Formats: sequence, C-alpha cells, structure tokens
Amino acid sequence: MIILSIETSADETGVSLVEAEGSFPTATYTLLGNGLRSQIELHNQYGGIFPMMAKREHAKALIPLLQYSLEEADLLAENSSHLSSEKIDEINKILERETDLAKDLLEFLSKYELPEINLITVTNGPGLEPALWVGVNFAKAVASVIGCPVVPVNHMEGHILASIFDVVEEDQLAQIEFPAIALLISGGHTELIHMPNWGEYIKIGQTRDDAVGEAFDKVARLLGMGYPGGPEIGKRASEARTQNLPPFKSNLPRPMIHSGDLDFSFSGLKTAVLYAVKDLGEVELTETQKNALSRDFEDAVTEVLLKKTKVALDTYGAKTLIIGGGVSASPHLRAIFTKELLSSNEDTEVFFPIKQLSTDNSVMIALAGHAHKEGASTAGAVKLIKADGNKSL
Repeated sequence: MIILSIETSADETGVSLVEAEGSFPTATYTLLGNGLRSQIELHNQYGGIFPMMAKREHAKALIPLLQYSLEEADLLAENSSHLSSEKIDEINKILERETDLAKDLLEFLSKYELPEINLITVTNGPGLEPALWVGVNFAKAVASVIGCPVVPVNHMEGHILASIFDVVEEDQLAQIEFPAIALLISGGHTELIHMPNWGEYIKIGQTRDDAVGEAFDKVARLLGMGYPGGPEIGKRASEARTQNLPPFKSNLPRPMIHSGDLDFSFSGLKTAVLYAVKDLGEVELTETQKNALSRDFEDAVTEVLLKKTKVALDTYGAKTLIIGGGVSASPHLRAIFTKELLSSNEDTEVFFPIKQLSTDNSVMIALAGHAHKEGASTAGAVKLIKADGNKSL
C-alpha cells in the first residue's frame, strides 16, 4: 500500500509518501519521500502562530512539497493526458476557499501525472482550524484525481505512534506491552492517555489551562527570547546546570503536584516567573539570570510531569510509557524521565520519538492513517473516552 500523507495542523507543512507492507501493527513501513517546511521563522517575529498566516503558508507549500516527495520517491512522471473539464470544475469546487492552491494544483497536474496511490491520510484535528482545512481540502482534491480513499487522522494519535516507530532497525511499530500510558506534551496539549490496547485511548488527565509547550513559549517571551520557547529555554537551562548556577527563584511553584488527580496546570507557574522578573523593577535580567531562571522553570515543569506520570503508571499497572509531542525533544526531560523511571520502575519500558518525528510531521499521520484503514481505531476519529466514561471526540 502506498500512502500519501498530509499534515497542516499548525506551523509545519508535511507531505510524505510511505509504503506499508503487511497489516497493522506488524506492518513494515518504508519512507519513500518526505517533504517538510517549517514556518517558525515567519511566526517568530510575532511570538506565536497566526492561524490565517499559517493557512496561507500551508497553501503555498503543499504543491512544492508534493513534487519534492514524488521526486524523492522516484515517482514523478510527466503527464500524458489531460484532465476533463468536469474534473477541473470538481477540483475548483473542492478548493473554492483556496483559489491559489487550486490554480497551483491544476498547473502541476498539467505537467505531471500522479502515481498509483492507495490511500491518502490527512490530519483533521486537533489544530488551528484554518490551517487544518487547507490540508483536508487538498487531500480531497488529490483523491478526486486519483480515485482513492481519504482517511482523517487525529494529530495526537500520530504522535503516539511516532514515538513507538522503530526506524533504526525494523521500520516497524514496537510490539509494546499493554496496558500503556501515553504522555502527550506539545504546544497545544498536555494529556495523559491510558491505552488498554491498540486504537483505544482513554484520557485520564489533561491541562486545565496552558499546555506545557504554550507555557514554555510564554515564559520565553517574558525572558526576551524567541519562538518557539522550548529549545531556547532548554539550551539556557543546560548552561545553568553546567555552570552550577544558584537558583534565581528557588521557590517556583509545582502546580497541582499533590492535587490527587492526573490533571495539570501551568498558568500559575508562568505567572510566578512573571512576578520574579517584575521584582527586579526597572533592572533588566542579565544573561546569567535568564539562564538560571530558565533552569528553575524547566525543573518545575519536569518535576510535575514526572510525578503525575508515575502516578498514572502505578494506578493503571502499566509497564509501557509512550512520550510524544514536540516537548518530548527536550534533552533534560528525556534524561530525567529515563533515569527516574528506571530507578523506581525497572520493568517499565519508555519510548520517545526520534528527533525527526518529535515535532509535527506527516510520517506519523501515515502511520495513524494505516492503523485506521486496518480497523485498529474508530474510523474517522480517534476514540477518546473520558475517565467518567463519556465519549469525547
């Protein structure tokens, strides 16, 4: 099965071609072509993502990335036929809100012929709604030409499967032991998920305000750093540990660490950093102080995430921990989780995504889409069930 995969949920545009051989979850996946374009530099000047700007950039990037992926897969061939006027009208109707993208797609199809693709997978949420619609409509338009099914994918399920995808040896999903716990930490989400089996996701904890990645971004802005905040704070925190700097703010709160549930809150921690900066009055933070405060903040976040995750593992008797999302790329978080869980739960296996799959990408959407096609998940939507039993899509 050849899968064309599309990701446009936030500020990364991804288009991939993945070959799946076999059945989920024991299939072997071969990455044939992978195009990825980041909008970070564009949004950096604003300190965050502007949805309509992101939508525009996705529309501009999709055709170049499609062509790049096809070339990399050696599947780009010159067109020997022409689209019918009915098909042109159909494409224009599907992309009526993205007229420039429709024009670019029709121009591409006048030059090149799309190969035989068996499945198109596309992120349909969660994410920025204008950005998501560009990818969904593009998937529909391409599918109308090829005549293949489109499978909508939950972005967070993609992060889970990306974290257990072994690209080093087998190009397969790891054969994990159930039940499993997934900690999903990104710019928009902080969630603990209980997985009784493949395709079953029970949300047992979530943030009540800021997501952890969002908190990193906001604190970075307070300290005069760019977007995204996680990498810069992590770099400065590492320098503080190397220099063994004393705490800038030794009593930063650990919100909800003893709340008795598995929910999170990070807005109070962000506010504590704000007051720590304001206490200086008109005096600007030195680079050393920024490093120390970055370390203090990162330590507080990691401690809360670790504590809640340990409770989840113990509560559900899980021996597998899957950590996914952009914040999972943090070297400090990886080191602390690995060290602490190995010392206290020696039989717990911890999975992190490789660096290339930790941030948003279309490869993970192909993995999740194949799972849906194989019947491993609820068709068209990930089954997220709240702890009280009420379904929540």
